[in-house]
Amino acid sequence: MPPRGCRHTVADDGGDLTIRHGHDAAQQRALFVLSFRQRDELAAVLSRAGWRVVAARRADGLRQRVAASGTAIAIVDARGAIDEGIAATAELARIAGHGDALLVLVSRGDVDRLGALHDAGATHLLVSPIAGEVLVQAVRSAERHVLRMGGGWHDPAAGAGAPLGWRHDAERGSLQLTPALAEATGFAETSDPRTLLRALGPDGRHTALAAIRRLTEQLPATAFAHDLPGLGRVVQHVARDAHSGRLHALVEPLARVGDIGAVVREALGSVRDHAGAVRWLDRRIETGERPGIRVVAISGVDPVNRQQGRVVGDTLLRAVERRIEQAVRDAGVARAALARLGGTEFAVLLPHGTDTGLEAAVAKAMARPFIAGSTVVSLGLRQTVALAQAGEDGAALILRGQGALPGGRADDRRERAPASDADSLSGEVHRAIDRGEIAILFQPQVDVLSGRIVGVEALSRWAHPDRGELGAELLLAAAARAGLSARLSAHIQQLAMRIAAGWDAPLSRLRLSINVTAEDVAQRDFAETLLAAADGSGFPRNRLTVEITESGLITELGEAAGLLATLRAAGCRVAIDDFGTGYSSLAYLKALPLDYLKLDRRLTQDIVGSHRDRVVVRGVIDMARSLDLTIIAEGVETVAQRDALATEGCQLYQGFLCAEPLTVPALAALLVQ
Repeated sequence: MPPRGCRHTVADDGGDLTIRHGHDAAQQRALFVLSFRQRDELAAVLSRAGWRVVAARRADGLRQRVAASGTAIAIVDARGAIDEGIAATAELARIAGHGDALLVLVSRGDVDRLGALHDAGATHLLVSPIAGEVLVQAVRSAERHVLRMGGGWHDPAAGAGAPLGWRHDAERGSLQLTPALAEATGFAETSDPRTLLRALGPDGRHTALAAIRRLTEQLPATAFAHDLPGLGRVVQHVARDAHSGRLHALVEPLARVGDIGAVVREALGSVRDHAGAVRWLDRRIETGERPGIRVVAISGVDPVNRQQGRVVGDTLLRAVERRIEQAVRDAGVARAALARLGGTEFAVLLPHGTDTGLEAAVAKAMARPFIAGSTVVSLGLRQTVALAQAGEDGAALILRGQGALPGGRADDRRERAPASDADSLSGEVHRAIDRGEIAILFQPQVDVLSGRIVGVEALSRWAHPDRGELGAELLLAAAARAGLSARLSAHIQQLAMRIAAGWDAPLSRLRLSINVTAEDVAQRDFAETLLAAADGSGFPRNRLTVEITESGLITELGEAAGLLATLRAAGCRVAIDDFGTGYSSLAYLKALPLDYLKLDRRLTQDIVGSHRDRVVVRGVIDMARSLDLTIIAEGVETVAQRDALATEGCQLYQGFLCAEPLTVPALAALLVQ
């Protein structure tokens, strides 16, 4: 997506640490730069090239600062300071992960020390003279190394809180504070600059004014550290906008190094991951204890992820964690610990294998509805308990507990709508179709390189008169129970095409993707019926894409291939949807005439997961490109996901990073922005 917004640059660590932001900082990758001589010059070059640069000129607290920067790429500028550079390289190598990049810049006179730098842990070396473009390309190579090898320092945007900052317009004499800063300090959001300066005290005021006076065209940003009422010790990262002349600042509260562990524990809570749970259990098994686990599986989170985004879903899961922790306390289970096993499965780790009263306490806690973004949701629950057996380690105990869940292992690939809801609504589907309660929203599909919206996918919603808006999953499940799947599918397809046929520019250039089911494809006359519906609606065939959900089982691939070939010959395009989650992925690719492959959202999220995850996604993309298929990534929610997918060759994406499913007016407004 093309960058938007102004570029600003700021610095930290009492004049030592610099953070530079280019166009739309949320879209940038992070770099850490340690330069003993040319900090600002390097930061400026790399910032202009599109990276978010955290730069320092001293090595004090280096490991903590790189870890806190959220980057997988560190640059050590050892030119003119070779011994300090070797020491810093060795220091960073101690915390570097398998895929992290450590690029070291070296003076030509120190080439005899390249071996020492390599031995210290440098992954990339660059010898001066170093032109700006050469540096940029070297960092791009380091970034590719990180993406392919699975670096572990990055994803700075995860968990970011409300911004603390302010903006000063000297022409108007106005000072505006962000709501979070105003709340933290007690100042009004619109304040008198002199009032704020007085609150800094003589030393802080002198430091702030001196820092602002340093700003020039050559040094468009700086920083200063001081004490701020309500926040304690902070660093103010200040930049002057070259176009408007306004000052922009980000305020960074500082934690003492000794407090970092406490801060992290507070942010993450006491919940362990799967590996931590295994270690916890193994330690007790090795000492002769017989621990146990209560496995708790939650359902109903996946629709929240799809409808409101992963951030809301993750917040919901943290609320689940807190409820389970409270249930453990309410049941009085001593020395128990909680772990998230993955997806929506948790385990209460029981040191003595007993948890009297915990089953009921968990059930009671989970019975209350949750707030998820803008909606109230009720979640499903399955749970079981297992005790360690002779010769069994922690991993085996967890696996056995998961397998003993009622109904089998939780289906992480696709949660289904609760049967009770679908059953209760099945009798109303006929009325919903006849009374026009089915609405269509359109989710944009975006060209990765240009950022241009080139198409939309039509998605259904049920405007229920009593229960409000219901998602497509529940609607389709209710229709299936009522035996109305084919009728509902045809209704949604025809409605979407009628709406899109009436679009004026700029909507009139967009491709329209409609979903068809395995049941649709099984109908021998489906191709003719769909083409007649398209012609009847007035929507052009050459802008229509038919998406077949790969998780629906097509039993007769030969007949399906003939049907799809008929649609393609008529000018339509064909996509396989949700690829990677269904029954016969490779068989479909071999047998069906396709134009697009849509990566399921779980594969999309894996692109920034573990090294193993990325290898799988890269393999799928390479295979699709070898078959001349255009790749569309579903469920893209972060810039990191989009950029990683672009690097691997994905051409299009859709997801909350661009927009949620939109009404027609909202879609039109987005296109003219």
